[in-house]
Amino acid sequence: MTPADLQATFAATLVDEWVRAGVRDAVVAPGSRSTPVLLAVARDGRLRVHVVLDERSAGFVALGLGLATGRPAVVVTTSGTAAVELHPSVVEAHHAGVPLLAVTADRPPELQGVGAPQTVEQGALFGSAVRWSAAPGVADAGAQHAWRSLAGRAVLEATAGPGGPGPVHLNLAFREPLLGQAGPLPAGRDGGRPWHDGPRGDRSGAAPPGLAERLSGVERGLVVAGGGSGDPTALRRLAEALDWPVLADPRSGCRIPHPLTIAAADALVRTEQIRAWRPEIVLRFGQPWASRVLNTWLGALGADVEQVLVDPFGTWADPERISSTVLGVGADVLADAVAAVGGARTRPGGGWTGRWQAAEAAAQQAIREVIGRHREVTEPGVARTLVGALPEGTTLFVSSSMPVRDVEWFAAPRAGVRVVSNRGANGIDGVLSTALGVALAEPEAPVVALIGDLSFLYDSGALLWARSRGVRLTYVVVDNDGGGIFSFLPQAAALPAELFERLWATPHRSDLRAIAAAQGLGVTSVPDGAALAPAVLDALDTGGVHVVIASTDRGSNVAVHDELQQEVGRRVDALGSSG
Repeated sequence: MTPADLQATFAATLVDEWVRAGVRDAVVAPGSRSTPVLLAVARDGRLRVHVVLDERSAGFVALGLGLATGRPAVVVTTSGTAAVELHPSVVEAHHAGVPLLAVTADRPPELQGVGAPQTVEQGALFGSAVRWSAAPGVADAGAQHAWRSLAGRAVLEATAGPGGPGPVHLNLAFREPLLGQAGPLPAGRDGGRPWHDGPRGDRSGAAPPGLAERLSGVERGLVVAGGGSGDPTALRRLAEALDWPVLADPRSGCRIPHPLTIAAADALVRTEQIRAWRPEIVLRFGQPWASRVLNTWLGALGADVEQVLVDPFGTWADPERISSTVLGVGADVLADAVAAVGGARTRPGGGWTGRWQAAEAAAQQAIREVIGRHREVTEPGVARTLVGALPEGTTLFVSSSMPVRDVEWFAAPRAGVRVVSNRGANGIDGVLSTALGVALAEPEAPVVALIGDLSFLYDSGALLWARSRGVRLTYVVVDNDGGGIFSFLPQAAALPAELFERLWATPHRSDLRAIAAAQGLGVTSVPDGAALAPAVLDALDTGGVHVVIASTDRGSNVAVHDELQQEVGRRVDALGSSG
């Protein structure tokens, strides 16, 4: 077998084993050094192959596929800076716990360190931001017995490693000639089984002795559910058994209409009355909320309030460093344990949970009425209207910065819509590409992405070829001509307006309609708040990729947020209760 054929066989073996291990999608960027892998992916025929010109965008498309499916997508690049462009998506996958298989082609050892073109140090390119990495060198006939193990372990480490799902890096060196013909592959396991299998990272054992009894005896408890909380059904079952309110981030899957659901937590803990409420125990699941106010309140409760982080992989999601215990179990384990001891003791009507429910009802009424008073497009109104109007089965991808906050703060509970976001590293880059990856996971299912104008501009290259992808994807772009989130910071009031605009607000003065239309996408601008839902629903019904632009004013946006908070405060004060 020639060296080129051996490389082709090596690459084909990896692809075959990835498919056996459950991989269904490959995102590839064009390049020369990656030729053996590109051909293996294309010739195998069992993977959906998505060609993306820009490697940075390709990484986020693969991230979106993993975010939507829970399976790693393979993203393939050539060597040099092309490989470096994957770093942002790898970092996001690392922090968000999204499976991803980054495959970078590399030059052989003899071309390293001698000034060869497109050659950089790639062996540990992503540092500690990967669950596992391997650089096996140029394909060697004597190592054929290890090829399937290499591919199978990569998928297993990305999905079920000790640290939970995340990115894996394979750096594969290839020598010229790069064009070869694959020969017979090393034998795989019978029945198409993967070479390696098993939930290696499963740490959901038994609850600690006595914990269920202690939790069941507490009236003033809280469940705080963020993105990545785990099975929302199990979490709700736990809350029902304890009769505790659930502060439900939309990304948790728990923000549905339910007596224990608290959606307006950010607005509530801004009120003086509720800031004084003190739970006895807080169970915290998943990532922290975007709300700094809520996280600050939790952090200020003090050491006498027990706070427990609950995560099967022991993830340390505690920026305030206040939690006393980290439990390596899932909500299902706690729910079963509490149910086994009979759940919560009999409690008087109203009480702690009743006060939270009354405050939630007052806050939701206030938010609904204030938003209803504004005929113009407002950013809280866009978030609340969009979540409420989406068809059953829609996935809503929400960008970081203000969109995720407005959905978190102002969207009412509802079922039938899945909310996802890049909240691992909380960046606003790659969001168009990530949303495209989410849509590619199930092309017939509707996907809507709520993003800001700067996010749109940062990643506008993702729109290239977007109309030919065969997906139902609508981008809703809030255009306030700059970085609207900075208007909420002290810099906006403390610094001269010109300096603030130049360094923080950064008005772009770009025609977003023209940018989208240049890629052949349908574009709609909504004139008022009432036009948003019809425009989005029409775009979804039409199919394909569309852009809906909702223009707002940064200064007015701050005022609307203040108005909402003041009205919530008045309604809560009128309740006249304390916790």
